[in-house]
Amino acid sequence: MSPNNPSPSLPSRGSPADPAGAFGPHLIGGRVVLAEYDPKWPYLYQHESDRIREHLGEEVLELAHVGSTAVPGLVAKPCVDVLLLVADSADEDAYRPRLEKAGYTLYVREPDWHEHRVFKRPDVNVNLHVFSRGSSEPERMLLFRDRLRADEGDRALYARTKRALAKRRWDRTQDYADAKSEVVEQIIARARSAAGSGQSAV
Repeated sequence: MSPNNPSPSLPSRGSPADPAGAFGPHLIGGRVVLAEYDPKWPYLYQHESDRIREHLGEEVLELAHVGSTAVPGLVAKPCVDVLLLVADSADEDAYRPRLEKAGYTLYVREPDWHEHRVFKRPDVNVNLHVFSRGSSEPERMLLFRDRLRADEGDRALYARTKRALAKRRWDRTQDYADAKSEVVEQIIARARSAAGSGQSAV
C-alpha cells in the first residue's frame, strides 16, 4: 500500500492496538521473557541478511545486526533485530513489494518517529527495522550495540536493568522498552564521550 494511503490497522509506538504483538510477542502473564545469549542468533541474522539482499539488491544501503541478540553474552528477548537502511523508508513502494516476496509482512508504520517501519516473517523470530539513510536513530542503535559489545561494565549494567524490569508486569512490550530508556541514554552518552575523546569504548 502506498504511504499516501496508509493502513489504519497498523500500530505505531505507544498505540493501544499493539498490546504485545508487533513490537514483540514476548509477554507471558504480563512479564517479558528473556533468554540467555544463544550463539545461533548471529547465524539467524546472517541468513535473514542474505535473504534481504537477494530480494532488495541495490535498495539495501546498509544491513546490521542490532539489539541485545547482537551482543555476545547478553540476555535478550529471543527475537533477532535487523537494521535496514534504504534511501527513503517512507517510499514503501520502493522496497515493500520485494520484502513481501521474501516472506515479510509490514507490521508497524511510524511516520512520526523517523519514518520507522517494522517487518516480520511468520516462520522466524525476527524484527526487521527499516529507516531512511541519514536518520539519527540507526546511528544511535549502532553506537549502543558497539558500546555494549566493548564495555563489560555497561553490558552488566544493562543486563541487570533488563532482568529487574522483566520481573515486573507490563501491558505492552513497548512499555518495558520505554522503562529502559534512562539507562540506555546513559550508556549512549558514555559511548559518545568516549568517541569524542578519541578513547576506545572500554
